[in-house]
Formats: sequence, C-alpha cells, structure tokens
Amino acid sequence: MMLEANRKGEGVGVYSICSANRFVLEAAMQQARADGSILLLESTSSQVNQFGGYTGQTPAQFVEFVNELAGRMNFPTERIVFGGDHLGPYVWSSEPAVSAMSKAEELVRACVLAGYTKIHLDASMALGDDGKKGPPVDEVISQRATALCKVAEQAHATLPPGSPAPLYVIGTEVPVPGGELAGSSAPETTRVEDLERILELTRRCFAENGLSAAWERVIAVVVQPGVEFGDAVVFDYKSEKTQALAKFMEKSWSGVFEAHSTDYQSGSALTQMVKDHFAILKVGPWLTFALREAVFALASVEEEWLGDRKEVTTSRVRETLEQAMLADPRYWKNYYRGSDADLQFARKYSLSDRSRYYWPNPSVEEALQRLLRNLGEEPPPLSLLSQYLPNQTAAVRTGELAADPESLIRHKIQEVIMIYARACGGKGF
Repeated sequence: MMLEANRKGEGVGVYSICSANRFVLEAAMQQARADGSILLLESTSSQVNQFGGYTGQTPAQFVEFVNELAGRMNFPTERIVFGGDHLGPYVWSSEPAVSAMSKAEELVRACVLAGYTKIHLDASMALGDDGKKGPPVDEVISQRATALCKVAEQAHATLPPGSPAPLYVIGTEVPVPGGELAGSSAPETTRVEDLERILELTRRCFAENGLSAAWERVIAVVVQPGVEFGDAVVFDYKSEKTQALAKFMEKSWSGVFEAHSTDYQSGSALTQMVKDHFAILKVGPWLTFALREAVFALASVEEEWLGDRKEVTTSRVRETLEQAMLADPRYWKNYYRGSDADLQFARKYSLSDRSRYYWPNPSVEEALQRLLRNLGEEPPPLSLLSQYLPNQTAAVRTGELAADPESLIRHKIQEVIMIYARACGGKGF
C-alpha cells in the first residue's frame, strides 16, 4: 500500500481531488490515465449531500455522474476511489446538535451506501446550541466522530459481501472547508501533545462503542501543517515546523497525515510535505481557479475573434457569472471584505474562488455552453489563442492537444493536477 510505503520513507503519496466540477473531474481522469494511477475523488458535504448540496447531487447521483464521465473519458471505474470530505454536521452547524448530527449521520450513511470508501469524519465545528457552552471540546468532537463512524459501519454491513470496508480520516484541527483564511498570519502548526491527545480520545471512544475493528482502518489524521490561503495570500509550507509531528508519526502512530488547504503551494513544497508524511494532499479551489482562468481567457478570445460579427451572439460568460453571484450572494458575502470595487475584484480573482459555487447555475451553464459552441464552430487562429493561453497553444502546435475549447480548459486544469502528481510520485493506496 502507498500509505505504508510513505511511512517507510519512500516519499510517495496520493492527491485528493475535492471537486464535483465536470471539467475538473475530466482533467483528473486524463492525468490519472497518463500516470496509470488510481484517482481519489472526494465530494464535500456542501457540494454533495442527501439534499443535493450546491451541485444538486446526492452521493449516489455523484457516483453515477462520475462513472458516466469515466465512460466518456475511457477511464476505468475500478481505478476510482470515492471519498467524502468534511462528512459531518458542517452544513447544518446552525441547527441544534441533535438535528445537525442526525442529518450528518444520514449523509455518512448515504455516502457509504453509494460506494464511498474514504470517509473523513469531521465533527470539529460548533453546533447551534454549543454556543451556550462554548466551542465543542475534544471529548465532544471524538464522541460525535464516533457516532458518525458507527453509522458508517452499520451501512457497510448492509452492502454485498466483499464490499471494501470504509477507511477513515479523523482529526480536530481541521481547516474550514474550502480554505477560507481569516487573518494575516500563517496558522499555527499542530502541537504533538494535541495530536497525541485526540488520537487517544478517539481510539478510546471507538473502543467503548465496539468500533475497535474500525479503528484499525483509521488511515490518516488531519493536522495543521501551517499552510493556508486567502483572497490574495498563500502561506507556504515550512518543513522545519513539522518535524516533531513527523517523528511522532514514525514512532507512535500507525497512519499518516492528511493535509487540507494545500492549494497554491509550490511543487517543491508539496513534494517536501509528502516526504514529511503528509501522504494525502487535498486540493480543490486551485482547480476551479484554473478552470475560471481558462474560461475567462477563452471569453477574451471570443470577444476579439467574434465580437464584431453581427451574426454571432457572444456568450458574455464573465458578465453572466458576475450577475449570478450578485443575484445570490450567499456563497461569497461572508467571505469577501472591502469596498464595492474590492468585492467585484474578489468575485473574479480571489484565490478562495467562491465563484466555483456558481458554475452549476443555469444561466452561467448556458453562457459557458454558448462560449464553447461559438469557439468550436469558429476556431480562433493560434496567434490569438497564444495571447491568452500560451501553454495550451504550444501543446496544440506539438500535436499533444486538440484545439477545441473543452480540451483547452481541461489542459489548463491538468497543469495544476500534474504538480500534485509529480509531488506524490506514487500510484495509489
């Protein structure tokens, strides 16, 4: 197994694609196919849940959607590992604990029954009635994570014999989903004594609830390696700050570390993280940021190439995306700050990439399809394409890449995924 090889110091890992976007998933399949590796795909509790999430998909529908994409991309479905990121009460955290946990348990159940095998048990957030007592303490978090694990085990027991048993990820020092940095300083690296405490609390809680066998399948713990990003800042990985954690893992922990919010780290930093036993690297917003870059670039190509042709209706995809974000600000209003000009800039270019929530919007999807259709029917000259997508143009010229707009978008996203593939250097669990 790859994780065992990492523990032995072989410097291999696995990257986790945390996205439900079609272009991102297709680009990931292309990269995994080229590498001959597995593909770890994780949907977050916000993206996909029993009520549809912001993508409108349940876990079973997400699996079906991915498998259909795999068929079109000629990618073997047996090499896809499905995971659930931040599976817990996050989406319902404003509700009282009883109702929030009930919904979280139903989400975990739905994921396991749909075929998810990597389950991130995240009960780290305060719930609606926790405020009266303060944020949840480690004991409460462990108890809630255990309750979620118990539901997962019960759901797995109803699956056909031979179905892969769930693999679990735990941890209390979990960044907010999506990498939403508040403040101007890097987050503190997890202390070894805090890690040791949560491992022991959770192990004991599992045992008390008859889940000792499930504890043997806890493959990773989320710790804070001191990396994060915000609207316009990235805090880079500093290996020297995590050496105590690495030594603890080698001596006292049978699993590996999972790193969240690794988006926008350099290739060398990601490689070093894997060497330091952060064997699972999560990436999400950077991928849809690259998607947005590609779409905006193609929109500029479209305007210059077709904007003056009376017989062509241009997509105005940039303007449509902005209108959708203004009409429904719930996904960005609590994350962006500043003047109207600052907010307008952030909606387009923030590294947090809250615009990723709006690609499923019907008006945005229609505008994007018009863009793809316009440039597909009237291909721009390479000289114009080179102005906005020079790397993709170079790949077109060498015959590596087709010049159609969908291929260009996937290639732009794949540039990011390739950084992770190189850093991980392995071929799966």
